[in-house]
Amino acid sequence: MVIARANAHISYPARFQLIAAMNPCRCGYLEDPQLACGKAPRCAADYQNKISGPMFDRIDLHVDVPAVDPLDLSAPPAKENSATVAARVAQARAVQSKRYEGESITCNAEADGEILEAVAAPDADGRALLTQAAEKMRLSARGYHHILRVARTIADLDASAGVKRPHIAEALSYRRLIPGRALAGD
Repeated sequence: MVIARANAHISYPARFQLIAAMNPCRCGYLEDPQLACGKAPRCAADYQNKISGPMFDRIDLHVDVPAVDPLDLSAPPAKENSATVAARVAQARAVQSKRYEGESITCNAEADGEILEAVAAPDADGRALLTQAAEKMRLSARGYHHILRVARTIADLDASAGVKRPHIAEALSYRRLIPGRALAGD
């Protein structure tokens, strides 16, 4: 990990994966009109704005998880079981290990600069979508590169040699707008 300040860059031997969760608002019932507090949706915006824009920008994947409907609890199991997903993840990790053999990195999350451009360059349709989204969503350079890394990983999970438009689209779906930053054109 590198900490950069005006006059110095300091490297610390650290690698970590942050996994965090938060309620959509203080009471946690934003989506349920019967249980939500009387201040919704304003309380949700105030609550979520407590996390700074730069912090949000450093998080690769944002996934909203709605409350489980009681009827879904008795639904049949998902098409893909955990063992199948685990095998697909292991295969994708093996592809990444081979891809970065001889490099100082081991996975897509660590790819940067020329290496990232070489391994995650999307096809023409994907590039057009990413360019359009970067303008519309006002992506920072960091956000743009996060999209490429995530899209490369999605392509690996899909056993695709290249990054295509659907991989970019899915990676964009995991990107959250930074609080207070409106879409361009709004």
